[in-house]
Amino acid sequence: MSNRDGGALVLAATPIGDSADASPRLLTELAGADVIAAEDTRRLHALTQRLGVTTTGRVISYFEGNEAARTPGLVEEIATGQRVLLVTDAGMPSVSDPGYRLVTAVIAAGLPVTAVPGPSAVLTALALSGLPVDRFAFEGFAPRKSAERRRRLAEIAEDRRTTIWFEAPHRLADFLSDASEVIGADRPAAVCRELTKTYEEVRRGPLAELAAWAAEGARGEITVVIGPAPEVVADLDTAVARVSELTSAGERTKPAVATVAAETGIAKNLLYDAVLESRRS
Repeated sequence: MSNRDGGALVLAATPIGDSADASPRLLTELAGADVIAAEDTRRLHALTQRLGVTTTGRVISYFEGNEAARTPGLVEEIATGQRVLLVTDAGMPSVSDPGYRLVTAVIAAGLPVTAVPGPSAVLTALALSGLPVDRFAFEGFAPRKSAERRRRLAEIAEDRRTTIWFEAPHRLADFLSDASEVIGADRPAAVCRELTKTYEEVRRGPLAELAAWAAEGARGEITVVIGPAPEVVADLDTAVARVSELTSAGERTKPAVATVAAETGIAKNLLYDAVLESRRS
């Protein structure tokens, strides 16, 4: 809901790299806002200089460390008729950036919320990945600790949706290595680096291959896209029986599971657990 004559919260997407991606409406909102809440006021100043925009509204900082304290005041500003523009360092506010707390508070107060559409690393990476786009999920940043990260990856191992992740460059190799082991070395993926910037790069390939590449070091802002789980073409009981045939013929369990997983499309970890369960029972 938008109300240009009264108070409203405006979520404004800002360029993720190339300033030329700023929309004409973003320039209009920056120039006309009564209050601009910025994740980093210095970056906002640099952006307006690049865009040639003069702001007339009051500029305040609004970031993870102060959003709880600042939110009630901004809601009050909107209630009294002020147009509050929320901008983050890049992309759409509230998508792995400050904003969600303010949006929910403004909605709870029965006040208008609207948005200035624009650049998004999530959607840009998805479109460039070459992976299925009909169903997808944004997972944000993966946990920093390997055990927690692997648990999170296990949750999406059987997901039939493409998943999109943010990752820091110094943790990229560990993330891809864990993903390769938990989800599957052959699962197709893409690493998108420095999107819309001068040194934009998209690397596509199986997770194991990307993990080996990342081990050499990667720089810049990273978005990872992982393809969906393959369609299962055999039922689990049949696959377990096939593993039993191979192990009875002398093959070790893990290689047998890998062979049958490749034949059937069933994830290795799921099949391995089912094999162990069948032996216990």
